[in-house]
Amino acid sequence: MENTIVRLHKIWINNFKNVEYGHLNFENSRKSYKASVLGLYGQNGSGKTALIDAVSLLKLALSGRPVPLYYSDSIHVKSNYATFKFQFNIIECQKKFEVFYEFKLKKELDTTNETNIAEGEPKYRSALFNEKLSYSYEDSEKKLRLSTLIDTDSKEAFSPKTKYEILVGKEKDTSIDLLIQKKLAFVTSRSFIFSKELLDTIRNYSQSQQQNQELNRHLFVLEKLVNYGNYDLFVINTSNSGLISLNALPLTFRYSRNNRRFLGQIPVSLNGPTTIPDDMLQIVRDVCENMNIVLSKIVPGLTIGVKDLGQHLMKNGETGRRIQLMSYKNSEEIPLQFESQGIKKIVSILQLLIVVYNKSSITVAIDELDSGIFEYLLGELLKIISEKGKGQLIFTSHNLRPLETIDRGFVAFTTTNPQNRYIRFNHVKDNHNLRDFYFRDIVLGEQSEEVYEPTNNYEIALAFREAGEAIEP
Repeated sequence: MENTIVRLHKIWINNFKNVEYGHLNFENSRKSYKASVLGLYGQNGSGKTALIDAVSLLKLALSGRPVPLYYSDSIHVKSNYATFKFQFNIIECQKKFEVFYEFKLKKELDTTNETNIAEGEPKYRSALFNEKLSYSYEDSEKKLRLSTLIDTDSKEAFSPKTKYEILVGKEKDTSIDLLIQKKLAFVTSRSFIFSKELLDTIRNYSQSQQQNQELNRHLFVLEKLVNYGNYDLFVINTSNSGLISLNALPLTFRYSRNNRRFLGQIPVSLNGPTTIPDDMLQIVRDVCENMNIVLSKIVPGLTIGVKDLGQHLMKNGETGRRIQLMSYKNSEEIPLQFESQGIKKIVSILQLLIVVYNKSSITVAIDELDSGIFEYLLGELLKIISEKGKGQLIFTSHNLRPLETIDRGFVAFTTTNPQNRYIRFNHVKDNHNLRDFYFRDIVLGEQSEEVYEPTNNYEIALAFREAGEAIEP
């Protein structure tokens, strides 16, 4: 049984990609479900991938990892920085925390590389700054209103001063060290709040203040968010589909064995054998066996397995194992590379869907979940997860058919208004056909925002003809 549940509740996005402002509540306001599912539907270029990228940025921040430059390249052209804000609900027994985390992201000239600047080839990096962590708390005995725990928009390591002294004490040497670590986090494109340096400072100080209940409560919030970012939050973006098309299967997994937790992603070549470390062989086998329990039911008779082709010397000089993923159906064995794109897509994410179904604190965000998967099968999977699952699934889709199988409260739509990119439909009843309702709104505009920018068929046909005339000899 899970002692603590961490759930992403709301998100705010400002000036990122084509989203000047967007806000989404991930909970179903129509009905009460254990699972939290959100399917985002809309036309191309309307902010669907921006949502998944925002969740990916959250994972990087919470896990203390550097933010790649391409995220800051996606800042809206009208702004110098993007702003992200997230709300979490953390529940443990009778304790409930509402936690807010926000930060800004900008593109910064990398002045640490003097050689490139001297040669007239300046390089840039992402800069994560102005972080703020706040929370409210209640249990059976007390209720504390929302207050700021850490705000890095300060000349000091962080403010407010009262929280600073509770978390790290009053030692001057500590103050100097944290200012240095704050600057280092900034120039290395990492979160300072969730950096190992600040967390270790707070942890070490708490050892001498074990009776300080307020410090213990603050540290509890930080530790739960760090654990969530590192072990319970997964993001699958379109690069995964791209790898599959290049015959590389990104096998993503999270499972436990013998009281040990295993998670990660193993890129397995489908063009031929892949060499992996010795200790990964059993993990891949376990993941395949676990997936086969479900895979054989959703694709009747199909299972996958690992063929061990023996020892092989790895590039780092260590001994590894050469393996190849195989497909088994109707007593026939073939390499998995010859299965359809849809089968390979299902295999690449199935283990995470299993975890979402069974674990309340798991969040999986998937861009273009419908890509390559038969719409009827996907609809059935979504229906099962939304009605009987426990975790959180966030996904984008270009296909309305799978979304029609789940409760309307699980579905959100993008709009044509960059200043209000995400909405839920009003007045949608259970007996309404979602597809008809959406197309009717395109024609009649019954919602608060326009969801589709109309095109002119005559103008499109004319453009095709003009383009054709230009290429004729």
